[in-house]
Order: sequence, then C-alpha cells, then structure tokens
Amino acid sequence: MTNAKQILFYGCVVLGLWVMPGLSNAVGVKTGLGNAVGVKTGLGNAAGVKTGQGNAAGVKTGQGNAAGVKAGLGNAAGVKAGLGNAAGFMNGLHAEASKTSSADTSRVYLIEILEEIAPGAWRTVQNGIKEAEDLQVDWVVLRINTYGGQVDVADSIRTRLLNTPLRTIAFIDNNAASAGALISIACDSIYMRQSASMGAATVVNQTGEVVPDKYQSYMRAIMRATASTNGRNPRIAEAMVDPSVSIPGVIDSGKVLTFTSDEAIANGFCEGKAERLEDVLRLAGINQPYRIVKQEITSTDRVISWLIHPAVSSILILLILGGLYFELQSPGIGFPLAVSVGAALLYFAPLYLEGLAANWEILLFLAGIILLAVEIFILPGFGVAGATGIVLIVFALVSSLVGNNGFDYELPEAGSGLGLMQAMVVVMLPIVLAFTALVVWGQNLLDTQAFRRLVRTDPPPSTQTAPALGAESPLAIGIEGVALTDLRPVGRVSFDGVNYEARARFGYIEKGERVRLVDQERLTALVEIIVA
Repeated sequence: MTNAKQILFYGCVVLGLWVMPGLSNAVGVKTGLGNAVGVKTGLGNAAGVKTGQGNAAGVKTGQGNAAGVKAGLGNAAGVKAGLGNAAGFMNGLHAEASKTSSADTSRVYLIEILEEIAPGAWRTVQNGIKEAEDLQVDWVVLRINTYGGQVDVADSIRTRLLNTPLRTIAFIDNNAASAGALISIACDSIYMRQSASMGAATVVNQTGEVVPDKYQSYMRAIMRATASTNGRNPRIAEAMVDPSVSIPGVIDSGKVLTFTSDEAIANGFCEGKAERLEDVLRLAGINQPYRIVKQEITSTDRVISWLIHPAVSSILILLILGGLYFELQSPGIGFPLAVSVGAALLYFAPLYLEGLAANWEILLFLAGIILLAVEIFILPGFGVAGATGIVLIVFALVSSLVGNNGFDYELPEAGSGLGLMQAMVVVMLPIVLAFTALVVWGQNLLDTQAFRRLVRTDPPPSTQTAPALGAESPLAIGIEGVALTDLRPVGRVSFDGVNYEARARFGYIEKGERVRLVDQERLTALVEIIVA
C-alpha cells in the first residue's frame, strides 16, 4: 500500500507539472511567465536526465516540460500574431477614418467672370475648368457679374460648361446680362443675389443697335437648346432674346425678358437667393467641411487676355502698318521699324500661346513682308510681288485671329478665337484708317521736327524747301543731281540746287553720290546712281 500510495503521489505531481504550463499559457499576460518557467524546468530536467540523477518520474517530468516548452513557444507566437492582428485592425480603422474624412470634405473650384465676355474671359474659363477637372473637384462655381460681350465667346464658354462632367453652379453677383445670361443658363444650378438680374440677351452691335435677324435667330436657338439641356423652360430663354415672344404671366409681347431674383425663382431659372458664396454652397447642399479652391490669375494671363482683345489687336495692326510705311519713307533702320517689329511680336505672340496663330500663318506674314520689301527696294512700281505681299499679310493677320483648322474655317462648334467676319473687321478697319491717315496727313507728318528727330540721321539741308514734282516743277528726264541723304530707298536729292523727294530705282544710294533722274512717280523722283 505504501508503494502504491507513493506511486499515486508521484503520478499526481507529474500530472500537475504537465497541466500547469498549459493553464498558464491559456492566460494572456501570464503565458510568457509560465513558458519561461517551463523552459527553465525543462532545462533542469534535461540536465537531470544526462547526469542520471533524475528517476523515471523525473524523465517523464522532463518530457512533459519539454512539451510545455513547445506549447509555450507556440502560444508566444500566437500572442505575437494576435498583437499583429490588433495592430492591423487599428491601422484599418485609421485608414477607414481617413478615407471617410476625405470623402466627407467637398472640394469647390471658384471661377470669377467679372468682365466683358471677350477672348480673355474665354481663356479664364477654359483654363479654370481644365484645372478643376485635373484636381477632380466636386463642384465648379462661376461668380458672374457682367453686362455681356461677344456671342461667339459666350457660346464657347457655355459649350465647355455643358461638356464638363463636373457639377456647375452660377452665382450671379448683380448682373448676368446678354452673353452672361447664356453662360448662367449653361450651369446646372443658378443662385442670385437679392438685387441681381438676368436676361436681355438680344444681340446688338458695338453701338447698341440690334443686329439683323439672322444673328438673333442663332442666339434664340442656343438659348433654347441650353435651357432645355438643363431642364429649364426653353420658351422663357427665347424670350430673353426675342421681344416678339409673349408668355402669359411672364412677359408681354414687344419686350425683352429680364428676370429679377424673385422672378427667376418663380419661373424655375434660379434655385435660390444668396448674398455670399457660403450661402450658395449651403443652399446647394454642400455642407461643412468643404475646401474652396480659387482660380489664380497670373500677370501673364492678364497681359495675354488684354493683348488678344479685338480693340488692342486693331491698334497693334495699325502700329505694324504705320511703322513699315514711315520706315520706308525715312533712311536707315530706326524708330518706325522698331515700333513695327514690336507691334508684330505683341500681335502674334499671345495668339500663338493661345493656339490660334499657327506656324504657317506667321510664316505667311513674314513672306508677305519680304515680297512687299522686294517690290519696294528691288522692283520699282507696283506689281505682282507687292500685291501678293499685301494679300499674304492681310490673310495671315485675319487667319491668326480665327480658331481654324488649317484652311478649314467651318468649325464644328464655336471654339476659341473670333468669327471669320469679325476677324476681317478687326484687320481691315485699321488698314483703312491707316491708309486714310497717310493720305491726309502722311506728308505733313514726315516734315515735322518731331518725326525727323525720331527717324532721320541726316536731316536734309534747310536752305531751301523741297517742292513736290508736278506740273508746276517739271524736271527733264536724264537731269543729274546729287543725293542729299541716303536713299534706302527713299530720301532727298538735289537738282539744280533744289531739293526733291526721291526714290532709288535699284538698291540703296548713299549720301553724296551722283544720281540721274530716270522717271517721275506721282510726286517722287525715281533716280539711279551714275556709274563713273
């Protein structure tokens, strides 16, 4: 019995030593401690086996502890895995929270149209929408305060608005007249200040007179189409153009429709009244948090927008032609040529940057200048070279203003640039003005002291006034004289002590050279150098 009791006692001890590591491993934090004890016990028992000091129970105990060691290591790995999973779970929560926060923040892109609807406004809107699309914003808000402008530019803007996948809002800050009304209707939503108005889209010329009906017909059509696209009454949009349209309760016949904010809301052309941009966003359902990205207009953009204005283009053309004329009337390369070259650069550079002036159009302009110079300097009179040069110059100037595709001027939509007829007016008007001014004041301007200080390096002798050739002062063909100034190709010569305006027949003639009269061109003597 004693031996049986001893065996039973030692069996319970062995069983307890085998169970304890497993129990300690089941407890999270105590697992490491339990396994550490198990490791030490196992090492001790292993030593006991090697030295022969351990008995059979000790061997079993060592084996049990060895199993406990393995269990402890496995549990330690489990703990690490659990910690890793916990960390991954927390990272997932942070990622989801970040994504949710980003998704909840709406981004709004603000474009301001606070000017006449001209090529500069088209450039602003075009660049703004492109940047908004690149940024993948949620909304585009156009703050509009304009009395209108060019129909073709407004059509370009409204087409771009209709084609963008972004949601658009028009905030009418006081005025959206004429072309401004078209742009507003092209937006998905419209909000107006209490004092704002929208409408009066009848097409007029620069003097305010109503243009022929074919222009009105086009404007009526795009107003109807735009309103219909955005779910608004096309008949009301047409009434903003055509005074003959009568809508009971809205507008009587004979009047052009213009809405106040309350009237626009009542007729479905405005979603609400707002005094500030924040009010617009709130009414549109864009709640905080949101981020507003305002379009940045650089100084370069402002200069380009100013230079491509039709009025500025006309002035630059006037300077180009005037500079060429006065340079040809004066010897040497001086101020008029510098003005002409500078005006040409200011004319073509912004159009080239805008993608309107192509390389071949600029080359045509230069070819026209060269042909005109050949006609003047090499081939006296006015012939094929001169006429071709003028045609090329005018064609290049007109074509650079139009958003054409090569020689195709029938655009699929109202794109950038002016219409063909408007471009011709912009170019031809300064040409006519320049020609008229030169005929009336050209000779007097050449003889002024101010002009001579700018362009003449060798003023003509002042002892005698230079008469014009004509019936009162006939000169015999073949008469010889001397060049008083350089003839490049125009200058002054002296025949029998009298000064005359003269032109070199071939090339240039330097001051002091002996010359011979070979012909008379209107009021100018045509001379050639006398070869000794």
